[in-house]
Amino acid sequence: MSCVLKRISLPVAPRTLPDAQGRGTSTSLRVASFAAGATPHLQSNAMQPARIAELLAPFLGDAHQLASDDLGHISTYIDILLRWNARINLTAVRDPDEIVTRHFGESFFAARVLFPERNQVGTAVLESLGGRVTDAKTTAALAPQFSTSVPVVSPVLNKITLADVGSGAGFPGIPLKLWHPSLALMLVESNQKKATFLREVARSLTLTETNILMARAETLSKTSFDVVTLRAVERFESILAIASRLVSAGGRLALLIGSAQISLAESVLGQIHGFAADQFVAESVPLSRARVVVVAKRGESTRP
Repeated sequence: MSCVLKRISLPVAPRTLPDAQGRGTSTSLRVASFAAGATPHLQSNAMQPARIAELLAPFLGDAHQLASDDLGHISTYIDILLRWNARINLTAVRDPDEIVTRHFGESFFAARVLFPERNQVGTAVLESLGGRVTDAKTTAALAPQFSTSVPVVSPVLNKITLADVGSGAGFPGIPLKLWHPSLALMLVESNQKKATFLREVARSLTLTETNILMARAETLSKTSFDVVTLRAVERFESILAIASRLVSAGGRLALLIGSAQISLAESVLGQIHGFAADQFVAESVPLSRARVVVVAKRGESTRP
């Protein structure tokens, strides 16, 4: 089946990012026993919330602002990431400003695409049902203005379930959780050290309903999620095929990829039952020439 992507752009505030400003780096290593699952502790200076907000503004647009608690969590997250990154390879980006724009910015833009009203839409739908569980058709009928954006509500957890496949340093999964706190989040990461890092971040940010699964995505063949995300993974083609099958009926797959990968994604998903050409959208990431967020909605039936 041939799939053709529509490409649109969300309105972006006309801002120019300031020049990058460096931060003091860690100097004294106190604990470095990763084999035992210990957390590395390095002295460092936390990034200021005001600076984070300034850098993230183009990705959020004029209609959205992060609360002070969110900005504080991001600052803590960056601090942990830099400390751990001194010992294990979590990201090639070392500059704090670039971490905000390249990792958090893209992740929050994806959150804005997936959940344009943040937590309010899903909450309103559930409240209107008196806490009862509904399917995608009923959800869309209750909130027609958001019918293309409201995900399926899980009949098991009464929550929107999201799996971040190959989570690595936690992008976009953890920023999505900060954006939409009621998500039931699963971070899927097969690397033991990276999984330990993710647990440390989840603990430090006191993220509820967040599970870190140290496993390969193919082991989840009998599990499905309302939303599945995929970003910067090795063996993209094979992992994409696996991740797409984890999307529940009526759910969505979100890919944070380079524009050169669109045709490959189109080809792979065209062979997975339930993904139709008219349900594919690609949106350009602000301040990037090549990065896009591709969202593909799966049909109500996943059986051929």
